[in-house]
Amino acid sequence: MSFLNESLIAAGGAFAGIAAYWTIARVRNVSIGQMAARIKNEAKKEAEHIKREAKVTAKSDVLKIKEEVEKELKERRKEQLSAEKRLAQREENIERKNNQLESKIGDIDRRKKELSNQRNRVTKKEEELQKCISSQIDELERIALLDRESAKKILLEKLQGEIKTESGILIRDVLEEAKQKSEREAQRIITYALQRYSSDCTYERTTATIPLPNDEMKGRIIGREGRNIRALEAATGVSILIDDTPEAVVISCFDPVRKEVARQLLERLIQDGRIHPTRIEELVKKITKEINDEIYEAGEAAVLETGLQGVPPQLIKLLGRLKFRYSFSQNVLKHSLETSYFMGIIAAELGLDERKAKRIGLFHDIGKAIDHEIEGSHAAIGADILRRHNEAKDVVNAVAAHHEEVEANSVYAVLVNACDTLSASRPGARSETTELYLKRLEQLETIACEFSGVENCFALQAGRELRVVVDPGKINEGESQVLARDICKRIEDDMNYPGQIKVSIIRETRSVEYAK
Repeated sequence: MSFLNESLIAAGGAFAGIAAYWTIARVRNVSIGQMAARIKNEAKKEAEHIKREAKVTAKSDVLKIKEEVEKELKERRKEQLSAEKRLAQREENIERKNNQLESKIGDIDRRKKELSNQRNRVTKKEEELQKCISSQIDELERIALLDRESAKKILLEKLQGEIKTESGILIRDVLEEAKQKSEREAQRIITYALQRYSSDCTYERTTATIPLPNDEMKGRIIGREGRNIRALEAATGVSILIDDTPEAVVISCFDPVRKEVARQLLERLIQDGRIHPTRIEELVKKITKEINDEIYEAGEAAVLETGLQGVPPQLIKLLGRLKFRYSFSQNVLKHSLETSYFMGIIAAELGLDERKAKRIGLFHDIGKAIDHEIEGSHAAIGADILRRHNEAKDVVNAVAAHHEEVEANSVYAVLVNACDTLSASRPGARSETTELYLKRLEQLETIACEFSGVENCFALQAGRELRVVVDPGKINEGESQVLARDICKRIEDDMNYPGQIKVSIIRETRSVEYAK
């Protein structure tokens, strides 16, 4: 390309020179022939000069291109040699690995053959051993005069007795060690919690009995043709029982709030003396508003007393309704406050979140506020209420699991169960009727007597201890510990009771002789 460009430039210069000389010749009147000859010669010389330069330049370019091509060929040849070398090494590696693989395959085949031979030898030995065992068993059966099943039964019974004895002794040792480590600390924490909180004892409240100034008031409460008592029952939703009890009427209702409204209504009507349907409706509206205000104030006071924050108004109202709810004669709101305090104290001792523990303790029986309106246990109802009001998951689980109806997912669920029992079983916390008390004692003795080897049993200390007398010939020392655990498990599964019940197994062997 450079050669062509230079040629073109040279030709252009020649033509320009010719034009210039032509012009000069015309001007100077030089003859055209001479001018043409001279120009021709000069152009020829110039062309030869250009041709020589072009040849030199072309040779130079050719040499340069040749050097570049040779250099590139050398580099490619070097790369090709390197690639060939790498391929040769790879082929060597593949060949070596192939040889190793073939060697391993040969080893595997050889081992398979050896294993097959060993398996055959073992099979033959097993057959010989089985024949030997069968012959020995037959010989033993002949000598012992027992068949195989009878001997197996005797051996299993003996092993079972030994295992029971050893497991009973092991259980007793483990329990003793656990008691030594945990009983003192548990007693310290519980005693500390009880010392820091005290509450009034409760009394039995199963019905609302209204005293009357005289029996004439019964007639005024009934009214002409029973219109007053019908108005009372219709306005309050309770049943008013007027029997032969002198100077008293009884209010019966499953809803504690409605029962409280009816109680206050009757007291005001008796005090005022004006008893008629219109007056009854006016007082019912007034008392209902007062009771609702009292409910909210009671719930708010409970929240403030425990120091909780962020409690929705709906939950405060439900807490206030517990003021009129009793369980085994124990006021449920006071019981919830007690449980909350116990939870906070014990949680602080154990290094847990004290506020969360108090919250769970206060809310654990909130389902009892409406358990007469909704089907289900109060624990499940309470958990559902708290879940709808966006309480924390561990709070909801602890409330749902405090009677072990669902699985506990945190230590708070175990703690609320213990504090609930602690509040319910402390001295004076609850009372029960004589009929329920005797029924509980009878159920305790019945459960214990159902176990094999039990001769007699006695419920003592108001049902807090069960003494079980066993036959020493049927129950040995180790089995007595297992029996105590089985009876405790059965009591826990089948009965509801406050506090704890101690089960004592009495195993006594007496040797009696008479001197004559």
